[in-house]
Amino acid sequence: MASPAKHSIIPQTNEAQIKACSLLFYKAVRDLKPVWMLEDMRTMETFYQEDDASQRTYSPSEALLYAIVHDHQAYARHLLNRNADEALAKPGERFCCCPSSAPHLAMAVRYDRRYILGLILREAHRIPGSVGSRGSGAGGCFHMEDGKTPLHLACELLRPEAVVMLLGNGASPRAKDHDGRTPLDIILQRLGDSKAGNHGGNTRQCLDNMLMFMPEINFKMKSALGEKPEFWAKLLGEDTFNYLAGKSSAPLVLLAMQTIMKQLSPARFSDSLHALPIPLSLKPTGLPRSQHETLKV
Repeated sequence: MASPAKHSIIPQTNEAQIKACSLLFYKAVRDLKPVWMLEDMRTMETFYQEDDASQRTYSPSEALLYAIVHDHQAYARHLLNRNADEALAKPGERFCCCPSSAPHLAMAVRYDRRYILGLILREAHRIPGSVGSRGSGAGGCFHMEDGKTPLHLACELLRPEAVVMLLGNGASPRAKDHDGRTPLDIILQRLGDSKAGNHGGNTRQCLDNMLMFMPEINFKMKSALGEKPEFWAKLLGEDTFNYLAGKSSAPLVLLAMQTIMKQLSPARFSDSLHALPIPLSLKPTGLPRSQHETLKV
């Protein structure tokens, strides 16, 4: 079947036709159609009728958001491999009106697309300053409209795998949202929330993963722990409570793991983590999959 010709622009395209074409592209991504077909559809100049030619097609950034939502791993990989800068660029206002500077990372975390999240993080290392630095309090330039970083979101949604991947790739655990909360604050709030009882396992995994990347503890809720010591000691365990409350130093096992995590290269974090010659029980829980695994099709 011949691919659609890019120059076959429909004269005087009406709004109904534009919506129909847009829906066709959306459904094609949802149905995991072949990459070549999606790229032909994406670059057809029939989706929009603006005079600006650049507004007549879906940008790679917009297409990547669709690929994330529908977990089209092959298409996401194609878009990122072809031109990561364009694929990770901020979408136009016609497509996404929020002021987020990290829509792709946030979307991958929200929909729990771990493989695509790994692809994005891998490519983001080639964009200077895009992921953040473990030693930086800024947390990179990837923030959402309320000041939250994708790491805040991963903690809020109790995604221990995403927490490991983001931290291992350089996201700052000290970044603060507009309310001054760090990702650790978000985890502790979820842990202390009685409604989160059914998710206690994931919450604890997020906490344990976070602490491996936080040699310096500084968070908003520290004073709250001292106000209800019995409650938090029972919830966290004596050792973790004393450490977070500043009453004791970190346990030796945690200190050792913090040192090891510092040595792993962010650019190859997932593979390096899997290759560590230490017991699996000592590694961060919810290990991310290796990026060398076979794609789902």
